[in-house]
Amino acid sequence: AVTTVSQSLKEDTLKYFPVKKNIRVIPNFVCVDEYRVGNREEKRKPYSPNGEKILLHISNFRKVKRVEDVLLVFDQVRKQIPAKLILIGEGPEKESIEKLCKQLDTCGDIHSLGKVKDVEKIIGLADLFLLTSETESFGLAALEAMAAKVPVVSTNTGGIPEVNLHGFSGMLSNVGDVDDMAKNTLAILKDEKTHKRFSENAFEQAKKFSIEKVLPLYEDLYKQVIDK
Repeated sequence: AVTTVSQSLKEDTLKYFPVKKNIRVIPNFVCVDEYRVGNREEKRKPYSPNGEKILLHISNFRKVKRVEDVLLVFDQVRKQIPAKLILIGEGPEKESIEKLCKQLDTCGDIHSLGKVKDVEKIIGLADLFLLTSETESFGLAALEAMAAKVPVVSTNTGGIPEVNLHGFSGMLSNVGDVDDMAKNTLAILKDEKTHKRFSENAFEQAKKFSIEKVLPLYEDLYKQVIDK
């Protein structure tokens, strides 16, 4: 049996590889209970001492993640509303990111945490998650954010639109369109009712990918293979 985590990845697989078997799309899953955050306001204070909005990005800092776009979006947002940015992860683009934040004079508003073991304890502190990738087969980081009731502003590439629904759990933009991503970010964050609606919708969308719903799909597939 062959599985992919998104319809997009299935189509790419059939395009580039001579796969004879029928490919079953079974998405990644998330344990939503792990992303609940207690005492959220108290835990936010080290990152947002004056109640600033918190934007978050998590990745391995490779070129495909386009982390520079995260900083460019954040630079536009912070000029409109008080905001802070949390960066989680390490990778080859880390040095260029540090140079860019100096050029933009945003380093003082950025918390760069490096690798974090229990990332689920941080995600829920954010107000919005930024995913600017050039391509993603699924977008698991976006799903984890949604499980923590954090809306997502992302690119519309690969499998991401199958996870982040435009106008519901967040907003989608073309790759590299930092102006549109900044506009979408501000549209969600500037109005509390709008932000609350997107947060609740993000959680509802995440529940569609809960382990309780996805794991049985794998079990059924295993049984089919065994029966053959």
